[in-house]
Amino acid sequence: MEIHVSNIQKQYNQKIILDIDNLKIEKGEIIGLIGNNGAGKTTLLRIILDLVKPEKGTVYLRKKNVRSYENWKNYTSAYLDTGFLIDFLTPEEYFHLILKSHNKDEDVYKRILKDLNSFMNNEILNQNKYIQNMSSGNKQKIGLIGALLSEPEILLLDEPFNFLDPSSRFCIQQYLSTLNKDTNATILISSHDLESIYKLATRIILIEHGKIIKDYKNTNEHTKKELESYFSTQEI
Repeated sequence: MEIHVSNIQKQYNQKIILDIDNLKIEKGEIIGLIGNNGAGKTTLLRIILDLVKPEKGTVYLRKKNVRSYENWKNYTSAYLDTGFLIDFLTPEEYFHLILKSHNKDEDVYKRILKDLNSFMNNEILNQNKYIQNMSSGNKQKIGLIGALLSEPEILLLDEPFNFLDPSSRFCIQQYLSTLNKDTNATILISSHDLESIYKLATRIILIEHGKIIKDYKNTNEHTKKELESYFSTQEI
């Protein structure tokens, strides 16, 4: 088992915002984590990455408590928001910092950037710009590429399709699908983009008010219709 969330509870201002008894994710699954704003999706990702401490419960990566050892960081990567970027670096400097921290060589860099050439659309490299001066869409691309450069076996992404045009969205969907098929990487994606989730996910988990209310182990047309019906009847 790759990820096991056990008896997790998180509170803010004495209000429980996440309450998950038991969530198990197997190696090679692509999980689509969906729900309305404030459902607890981002909080769950941050707890899995040990960025937020829950009031109770434990997260295990490969059966080891993430709070008790550091080795999981060698095979896990994530991009949740622009806070993961280093604004005063150029994209090239940022990418090489990631390579160095994961002991990856230049061949990895060249291969992955070649595979993502269409995704970059000649707007990322050789621009003589700091990341802070890039557009929101290009910052998103830089963050996603950075998360992929470590060749992760477990990958967590929060709203990866935000700020991307349709062509870029298609490119990253294809890359993630191929990554999963070629390496059996476990991928957990939180997103409001239901169409992208339908295309990518092998399993869809619906979270609302901090609780898992549906866990679709098979994604099919019935799953899609049921979810569309669910969201269409929610009060705004």
